[in-house]
Amino acid sequence: MTIKLYCFGESGHSYKVALGLTLAGVEWEPVFVDFFNGETRSPEYRSTVNEMGEVPVMVDGDVTLTQSGVILDYLAEKTGKFGGKDKAEEREILRWVLWDNNKFSAMIGPARFVQNFIPEDKRSPDVIGFLKGRNAGAYQILDKHLEGRDWIVGDGLTASDLSCCCYLYYPEPFGFERADYPNIDAWLTRISDLPGWKSPYDLMPGNPSDRV
Repeated sequence: MTIKLYCFGESGHSYKVALGLTLAGVEWEPVFVDFFNGETRSPEYRSTVNEMGEVPVMVDGDVTLTQSGVILDYLAEKTGKFGGKDKAEEREILRWVLWDNNKFSAMIGPARFVQNFIPEDKRSPDVIGFLKGRNAGAYQILDKHLEGRDWIVGDGLTASDLSCCCYLYYPEPFGFERADYPNIDAWLTRISDLPGWKSPYDLMPGNPSDRV
């Protein structure tokens, strides 16, 4: 049965799941969610798709899941890929997924949104400066961790890599320059060299150019 993924191209959290599904070789299809015209805020979406008013939402037969970290965990269990070799690695993967959701994607997403997807007269320099400062510290943490490593945890791609990498492939400016973080840069190249890798706008429907 084909997995359905409610998503849109600009969503970094959706990209984590879309990329995981693709690299796992799982049959899936995107269901476009019109975020920028308010679909996720509609009563219908919240009553029939996701009460939290968010993407991604994955539907696999009678299993419906939300939150990218939960979906990546499910995908690892379903496919036997992207998980740890033992309980210690599983906990380490979870540690990095939680860090990403709290300190990494949680700051990169708003920084990218504020700088690119709201009217220019509403882009607060103070907010942007705060987010850039938080993000710079997080980039340094990840770059240091990746020194001498190919992957965040263990010896292959795991949910921790999928969770942390995906916002960093977006082309919009949000204060991240790969050249400033050589270990992150090499890691991102390592992931994008994997067979089947696609960029977010090639993998999911929805693109900023659609709204120009």
